[in-house]
Amino acid sequence: MRSNWTPYSWKEKPAAQQPAWPDKNKLQPILSMLRKRLPLVFAGEVELLKGKLAKAAKGEMFLLQGGDCAERFESTLNEIENKLKVLLQMNMVLMYAGARPVIKVGRFAGQYAKPRSSPTQNIDGREIPNYFGDIVNRPEATAKDREMNPANLLDAYNHSCATLNFIRSLSHGGFADLHKVHEWNKQFIRDSPSGKQYEEIADGITRALHFMDAASIHSPGISTTDFYTSHEALILDYESNLTRRHGNGKWYDLSAHMLWIGDRTRKPDGAHIEFMRGIHNPIGIKAGPGMSTDDLKRILETLNPENEWGRITLIIRLGAEAITDLLPEFIQTVQQEGANVLWSCDPMHANIEVTSGGYKTRDFSRILKELQHFLAIHKAMNTVAGGIHLELTGDNVTECTGGAEELTEESLEKNYMTACDPRLNAAQALEMAFLLAKELS
Repeated sequence: MRSNWTPYSWKEKPAAQQPAWPDKNKLQPILSMLRKRLPLVFAGEVELLKGKLAKAAKGEMFLLQGGDCAERFESTLNEIENKLKVLLQMNMVLMYAGARPVIKVGRFAGQYAKPRSSPTQNIDGREIPNYFGDIVNRPEATAKDREMNPANLLDAYNHSCATLNFIRSLSHGGFADLHKVHEWNKQFIRDSPSGKQYEEIADGITRALHFMDAASIHSPGISTTDFYTSHEALILDYESNLTRRHGNGKWYDLSAHMLWIGDRTRKPDGAHIEFMRGIHNPIGIKAGPGMSTDDLKRILETLNPENEWGRITLIIRLGAEAITDLLPEFIQTVQQEGANVLWSCDPMHANIEVTSGGYKTRDFSRILKELQHFLAIHKAMNTVAGGIHLELTGDNVTECTGGAEELTEESLEKNYMTACDPRLNAAQALEMAFLLAKELS
């Protein structure tokens, strides 16, 4: 056990981005119920993922992490299926071109919380609490909906459980069978340039499967696949009360396989670092332009004192311009410390802009530019670019501009559906996978 640590020792540290629950008396019974709930994932699965991430850090596998900016409790079965389809498609493209196994980690079954730059929002001259994700309040701009309700913590657990059960049934019940590789292509993707490229890969996979069937070669990996879950460990009341001690003596946050610390909550002396240092899950650290090399060293020393492979994923989110100056400094710092990390690129979060019409968007070319810089810098410094972290959906939304579809600012209003930040739609996500595969091959 980590010295002087308990699942609740974070309460002795300054905790950023925590809900201001209006009635603390309603909170405690909710937390008591959470402590009695069954874990959502298993410690053995967590350790399996950590082992795979260790391989990705060494260039033997590749991490594909993606999903919604902010999940909604109202997510439908079709929406979840579509997210799985696009992740499976991206997996096929990356694996086919890069000849490396791909680790599929979803931003789902728990990504219900969102940090915000301000606790309040001005709507039509009224100052109301900001939307912090369904685990805290609702996005509708009324005082009642924006009230922070601790009962949402239990709702988040229940929806995570249902989503995870559905994902498990799909990934091991035939949905991910490679014989159905053509069925993952929806019509609006099939008509896109990336959809046509994907069909060529699907044809090649189908021919290979026909040969294997004829030769009586069988592998369980053909009909099933493993999906792991992840989310930002933002609301510490929720995370700490779903933390359990395993028979091996180690503590695990069993709300997800992998947790990450956001750019707004990774202060070395803060509550989130304190909580994360005691759990044995794989941990992601979002590294934005505001992170100093001194903070990076302190965080790595605190979270991974044994320098364990697979424990830490550094998720770089610097922006299409700043990455060329800042990433080499981060890499040099990690090399000087001799730290074992997996380098992953989040080219989404530092490339947000607001249109004249008031839409938050991301331009596909800037997302791609940051990713290309990320890969080129690692190649030049002889380090491993081991993963990508994207906000995406499997649906035909219009939230990010550009891409082969050439979505413009005027296109955004057609189907802008996100509850928070803009996501790549399915065609854009698949296009990004092809461009990434080209860089990796």
